[in-house]
This record gives sequence, structure tokens and C-alpha cells, in this order.
Amino acid sequence: MTDVPERMPLTHDFFDRPVVDVAPDLLGRILCRNTPDGPIELRLTEVEAYDGESDPGSHAYRGRTARNASMFGPPGHAYVYFIYGMWFSLNAVCGPEDKASGVLLRGGEILTGTTLAAGRRPKARNTNELAKGPARLATALDIDRSLDGTDLCTGGTAPLSVLHGRPPAPELVRSGPRTGVGGDGADHPWRYWIADDPTVSPYRAHVPRRRRTTTAT
Repeated sequence: MTDVPERMPLTHDFFDRPVVDVAPDLLGRILCRNTPDGPIELRLTEVEAYDGESDPGSHAYRGRTARNASMFGPPGHAYVYFIYGMWFSLNAVCGPEDKASGVLLRGGEILTGTTLAAGRRPKARNTNELAKGPARLATALDIDRSLDGTDLCTGGTAPLSVLHGRPPAPELVRSGPRTGVGGDGADHPWRYWIADDPTVSPYRAHVPRRRRTTTAT
């Protein structure tokens, strides 16, 4: 078996597989972000799989919209969404084109560009917290909707890419329910992380959002 160089970009074929196969295989890969101020790189330590129209937890569960169009392919591209009117999150699109699925990149260890990442995350108490959680990851790497649909397999000076890196030993990969997912998708064990890594975010169960009520006067 030939070793693949760590700095080689992952291929579109890598992503053109079932999302539950791609997701754990992304652990240990290197996410590269070329910003106007310089490069930032991190080693992925936590991800979640979302299986499109068959998955109640997925943005594509009810079909294609202007917001989720990138989830429908082609594989190996970015899907970036805005959540709660505050934060961006980055996903890697998987599976065949026109069948939506993606992997949410939840957390990682900053390898290069720590000062740049810290400048965007001034409230982080230490380097382990810079990209600990999907919103923090996107903030630290200066990711927004302008990167939606970006090819992740180009490498070089591309704004976003995912390199081969060094996957962890299989016995270090853990799985469990996805963070904050309720309803019929709550129990899917599609969150994957590297055991005992300090950049992995804590699990949080889904808490229904309270509806505002009005009081008669």
C-alpha cells in the first residue's frame, strides 16, 4: 500500500461516498484556509454527518432551497450556512450530485496561523478553544457565506481545501448522538470525534426553543 503525502488534497472521489463513511474518515485531515492576512490550518478532531432528505436533522430534509442548494453537490465542495442570525458553520458536501448530504466540521486543533485565529476569537481562554465547536471554527478561520460552494479539493492557494493529513488510529475514533439534534434524528450516532482530544466540544442534547407568548391586557 502506498502512503499518501500528508499535504496532498483529498479528491472528489473521497467525498463521493455515503456520508456516514466520509465523516469518521475526515478526522485527522487538515483543513486549510487562505485568508487575505495569511493561512490558517487545523487538524479536524470532531465532525457530524447529515444525510439529506432521509435525515430529519438535515437542512435538506424537506428538499432543495436557495439556502441549502450547495448540499446537493457536487461532492467535495463547501456548504456554508448562517445560524441564529449570528454564526456561520462549514460543511463538506458528500455523495453523488443531486443527492444532498454533508459533514459538519465541528472542531479542530489549530496548527498554523494561531495568532490570526486568536485575533478573530479574542474570548478564547486558550488555543484549545479557538476552534472548539462549529461556530468557533468558522469564526477562527474567517469563513462566511461567500465561501459557500467552494471546491475543497484544489489545494494550493485555494481559499479552502482539505488535505490528507494523518488520520487517527481506528481505536481512537468515537461516535455518539449529534449535538443539539432533536426529533426523529436525535438518536443517530453520527457525531464522530477523536477520543480524549482537548479540542472536541462537549455533547449537548437538544433543548426545544421556547415560543414567545403574549399576555392579554
